[in-house]
Amino acid sequence: MSSLTQADANKAIQDVLKRAATDADFNSRALANPSAAVKEVTGKDLPADFKLRFVANSGADLTIVLPDAVSSTEELSDNELEQVAGGRCGGSCGGSCVMMSS
Repeated sequence: MSSLTQADANKAIQDVLKRAATDADFNSRALANPSAAVKEVTGKDLPADFKLRFVANSGADLTIVLPDAVSSTEELSDNELEQVAGGRCGGSCGGSCVMMSS
C-alpha cells in the first residue's frame, strides 16, 4: 500500500474521528493503534516516521506542534531579498499577501 499525502492524512484523521464518534469498537481500536485505525479507514499506511496518537476525550489536553525555530541572526539570501524588494511578493506566500508597491 502507498503512504498518505498531507491532504490524504488530514482527510484520514477527519474520517477516523467521524467513525470513532459512532463506532465504540473502532474508537477503542483507534486509541490502541492509531496507525492501524487510519489504515482501516483509508487502506493506506502512515509514513513510517509519522507518529499519531489519539486520546480519549475525557481529560484530554491540547498539544500544538510549534514550527522549528530559525536563527534571528541569519541574513536573508539574495533570493529572499529579491522577493520582498519594493514590497512585492515573490509568490512564496501562496498568494496570500496583498502588499504592493505604489
